[in-house]
Amino acid sequence: MRRLKAIGWHTFAPAFYWTFTYLLRGVLWLVVRWDVTGRENVPLSGALIIVSNHLNNADPGILSAGIARRRIRFMAKIELFKMPFGAIIRLWDAFPVRRFDADLGAMLNAERILKHGGVLGMFPEGHRSRTGYMGPVHSGTAMIALRSGATVLPCAMTGTEKLKNPLVLLRRPRFSVSIGEPIALEPVRRPSEEQVSDLTRRIVEAIQAQLPPQYVAPYTGIEGEGEGSHGPGDSRE
Repeated sequence: MRRLKAIGWHTFAPAFYWTFTYLLRGVLWLVVRWDVTGRENVPLSGALIIVSNHLNNADPGILSAGIARRRIRFMAKIELFKMPFGAIIRLWDAFPVRRFDADLGAMLNAERILKHGGVLGMFPEGHRSRTGYMGPVHSGTAMIALRSGATVLPCAMTGTEKLKNPLVLLRRPRFSVSIGEPIALEPVRRPSEEQVSDLTRRIVEAIQAQLPPQYVAPYTGIEGEGEGSHGPGDSRE
């Protein structure tokens, strides 16, 4: 482990990422019924922010397997970087973010990745949905997108909320990854609150437009999840 750290995690990250991603694609074809639509919408070059709803801890890997054409760098909560599990997170080339805090370091790291034409993966909700519906969305994704001028690629995932128990794989659940049309942006050095709010709403609407009705809460906008409403990810199903 010390030798890995001395050489540098980034040295092994690309090989680890692609090996893991294609192995996962093979496993998914065997154990679940899954489909990917819209892969032709993935830009093959240039700064890109891939955004999606968030249903399960496995979503980053499944989303990467669905995209397949670009290597995605994900933000991950700082707690996941503790060893020994943290070794996998580092080899995945994720980078830490302090949730519920204005983490300037994470934002600068994200902008640095995009500046070099990389791909950033973000779940604007900031955490998994407990109901299956999209929850309140944070403005950080829109802020990074506007400041960098990176293209935003809205995606939608369904079915992964069923992975609460590994035994569910015996029934070959159905997963899907839908890849929408890119949202092209021009860089804005100091985005206004109105610009950030408008792009945040566009991102939410672009994701929700790809979700089946049962995954869309009975309200519109980004205000948050309605009390007492239960979706496909509700534990009482």
